[in-house]
Amino acid sequence: MSTFAHVNLLEIEDSVPDEIDGIEGRFSREHLDSRDLGISHFRYGPNVRARQAHRHREQEEAYVVVAGGGRILIDGEAVELRRWDVVRVAPEAVRALEAGPEGLEVIAVGGPKPDGGDGEAVEAAWLEGA
Repeated sequence: MSTFAHVNLLEIEDSVPDEIDGIEGRFSREHLDSRDLGISHFRYGPNVRARQAHRHREQEEAYVVVAGGGRILIDGEAVELRRWDVVRVAPEAVRALEAGPEGLEVIAVGGPKPDGGDGEAVEAAWLEGA
């Protein structure tokens, strides 16, 4: 492993499947050759709501809003987000994002990733009308 790595997040290929309209995701851990940090970029189109949520066994995450705004759903509680907000989420908390009318861009920062990963997809429990 080298003593540093440099990558432009927007030059990394979008890893979100094509069938998920309005969401882009770029993951840099392997590009940075990082053992302990995962830095990802997510872009949500205007008013796009994640239908899928996730949680982890071990990885704590923080989300930094760099453009737009929206909400993050954490264990059933919707928290309003605006530019430059930072939200830390414990590994076991179920989380999903929703963009506002201007869209939403976040940088997600995660800790060490266990071998084989530790993410678990779960249903996003958005309240009807909320």
